[in-house]
Amino acid sequence: MKCKRTNCISFVQTAIKMKDIEILLENRPGTLALMGETLGTKKISLEGGGVFQVGEKSVAHFLVKEAEKAKEVLAGVQIEVIKINEVIIQKLRQDVAGQLGMFCRKMADANVNILVQYSDHSNQLIVVVDNYEKGKQVSEEWKKEWWS
Repeated sequence: MKCKRTNCISFVQTAIKMKDIEILLENRPGTLALMGETLGTKKISLEGGGVFQVGEKSVAHFLVKEAEKAKEVLAGVQIEVIKINEVIIQKLRQDVAGQLGMFCRKMADANVNILVQYSDHSNQLIVVVDNYEKGKQVSEEWKKEWWS
């Protein structure tokens, strides 16, 4: 458990590394339902993410434990996983206003571009960046600054 001032949080380490799956969906009723049902029948859980309209298509980003399996399963129903991305998972201090901006500024100052940002079901920040190793280093420094 790590504490700073009066707030504490425990960081849970998992043996399975989470990944972001980037999915191209038809922008019509039922497509998201088909995606969710298809993954659900194979016991693949979505741990966070979102869907965004881009013209006639939609682009979805979801956090999963079994990215390759998800890609294979979705291909079976003609849903395309465009890319599987490494993610940085970061807990922000909810009691400190401006944490998102401060964290993103640290990334920008390190010349790391945030490509995708959303939250998971544990209220953690999920980011996909253009330079994973450098982004991971910034994230580790953030944890030391704010959580130790």
